[in-house]
Amino acid sequence: MNPLLSKFATKHDTAPFAQIKTQDFLPAFTESIARAKAEITQIANNPAPPTFENTIEALSFAGDTLDRVSNIFFNLHSAETNDEIQKIAQEVSPMLSEFSNDIRLNPELFARVKSVYDQKSNLRLTPEQSMLLDKKYKGFARNGANLPDDKKEKLREIDKELSKLSLEFGENVLEETHDFELHIADDQQLSGLPEGIVEAAKEEAKSRDKDGWVFTLDYPSYIPFVTYADDRELRKKMAIANGAKAFRGNTRDNREIVLKIAKLRHERAQLLGYDTHAHFVLEERMAESPAKVKSFLQDLLEKAKPAAEREFAELEQFAKDTDGIDRLEKWDGAYYSEKLKQQRFNLDDEKLKPYFKLENVLEGAFTVSHKLFGLTFNQINDIDKYHEDVMTYEVKDVTGQLVAIFYADFFPRKGKRNGAWMTSFKSQYIVGASNERPHVSIVCNFTKPTETKPSLLTFNEVTTLFHEFGHALHGMLANTTYPNLSGTSVYWDFVELPSQIFENWCYEPEALALFAKHYQTGEVIPQEYITKIKESASFQQGMATLRQLSFGLLDMGWHGQDPTAIVDLKAFEEAQFASTKLYPDVAENAMSTSFSHIFQGGYSSGYYSYKWAEVLDADAFEYFQENGIFNTEVATKFKENILSKGGTEHPMVLYKRFRGKEPKVDALLKRAGLL
Repeated sequence: MNPLLSKFATKHDTAPFAQIKTQDFLPAFTESIARAKAEITQIANNPAPPTFENTIEALSFAGDTLDRVSNIFFNLHSAETNDEIQKIAQEVSPMLSEFSNDIRLNPELFARVKSVYDQKSNLRLTPEQSMLLDKKYKGFARNGANLPDDKKEKLREIDKELSKLSLEFGENVLEETHDFELHIADDQQLSGLPEGIVEAAKEEAKSRDKDGWVFTLDYPSYIPFVTYADDRELRKKMAIANGAKAFRGNTRDNREIVLKIAKLRHERAQLLGYDTHAHFVLEERMAESPAKVKSFLQDLLEKAKPAAEREFAELEQFAKDTDGIDRLEKWDGAYYSEKLKQQRFNLDDEKLKPYFKLENVLEGAFTVSHKLFGLTFNQINDIDKYHEDVMTYEVKDVTGQLVAIFYADFFPRKGKRNGAWMTSFKSQYIVGASNERPHVSIVCNFTKPTETKPSLLTFNEVTTLFHEFGHALHGMLANTTYPNLSGTSVYWDFVELPSQIFENWCYEPEALALFAKHYQTGEVIPQEYITKIKESASFQQGMATLRQLSFGLLDMGWHGQDPTAIVDLKAFEEAQFASTKLYPDVAENAMSTSFSHIFQGGYSSGYYSYKWAEVLDADAFEYFQENGIFNTEVATKFKENILSKGGTEHPMVLYKRFRGKEPKVDALLKRAGLL
């Protein structure tokens, strides 16, 4: 019996990881696709006249087995993959894209959806039902339902090819990340590196049956190395290796894949009647159009660039005065920034880390969400997990009702991609009298505990944990009827608001006092450190803003114009980076070949949304600050109008209901010290 295909006989309907074998996935996909197709056929061929209930609502709940199988499989593909899983992914991705197209290009089904859509003004729909109807209709119209048959066929071919290419892209990046190691035998070369990082590198070497120390391109190893290592040549080696991922002319080179993806996306948009891929994507975003995004990025660029150039000149002078460096290179940036920051604020991560033991920080996120939203988190050990490192929790509200199941997976390992993300194994939705609660997960890559020390986080890792936890709250507090409007199923330039606003509590003395305690003495973080954390928050914000804008501009470069004439990826990138360039170029490096957000994740034409959401989050947090950061009235408004509503109404309507007005960019500029 395939455990993926029957109702899970588990506590809270959680995924039965212990029973699932890798070989169960392919048959589970084949069978659940067949089941979903049968459900769709039934809806399409229903002899009764089309209604909202028998067509739109029925479609919303169709294919739930397939959704669960997909969620479990692709979450493992990101967090716990192996050759077998990657092979299955290559096989099932085209099957899934074919299935999506079978639905979207089904003429009988579309006729029923269109019939309900055309009667919309006469139907008495709730805002959520109205949004669902819009979304379903556009899902068809924006994906080829109105095309003639020959063009529908072309669309199918493109979608199949795109799903395979983005998988291949991600697998190449993962292999390139794991392929590199910096093996050090001479302890002189460890100069400048913090003790905890050196200890972790020794354990890494031991795990590879080597003497000495091994550093890798995984973030907890790479970032501290380029930030603290005194040996400039080794920093250069690491930085070049990191920037050369999938750009080395070997079998894992992503250049051709990137060009193919960009061109196929453009061809697809044109087929559907849009100027570019960005025009297609942004129609369903708060930003609405490429022109609006470009003007938003340009506006921020004008405000940030003078500050960034001043900061860069200061950093260059500092490196010259300190070590006689004539030309600041990319592998010098983090190193001298950290030194300058220490000189200015007498504050570094090594001073802060003892106060940020992972377990305490996680407990801090729990406490903050308890104070704001009345949630409690109880660790449980009687549900399955996909890896021993994963921690599992029951989340309950003030009445003791189950709100969600929460999984947390914090450490790097082979088979887990870099970065940090939130995901879910099961969405929230309401069926009959039952409000099905979500199963939400956050996945990060933090410094592992060693033999002598627990996992101590850098301040940047603390904000990362709070960021992903903000996404998790959006998923956990969801309270909508339909699974495809639930939780984080919102416009992509709105999805970062809950995550980014939650980071703000990491800078507030009142919140830090709850969890920032020395792991050995239990002493609360000194007030002078908190003051310095706040003061240093806007340190080099001009440069940081320019860096984010450069990624947004590169994304719009690939997707906001016709890419068919691009032959040289590197030359194209340089042109896109011209207005944001500070450091000299590195010939061996390229950004696009490992820019997973836009070529593997869902951020194509959407990278700008991080900055867009920062405007929302700075404006929203100002509201908390005006009333007290634990003000329950403001928190309840945020929960009821933003977190629980998912994608049931237009984000600006929800935002204005919470805030009472549209957001202004000034709050962000003030916070970043750019006004």
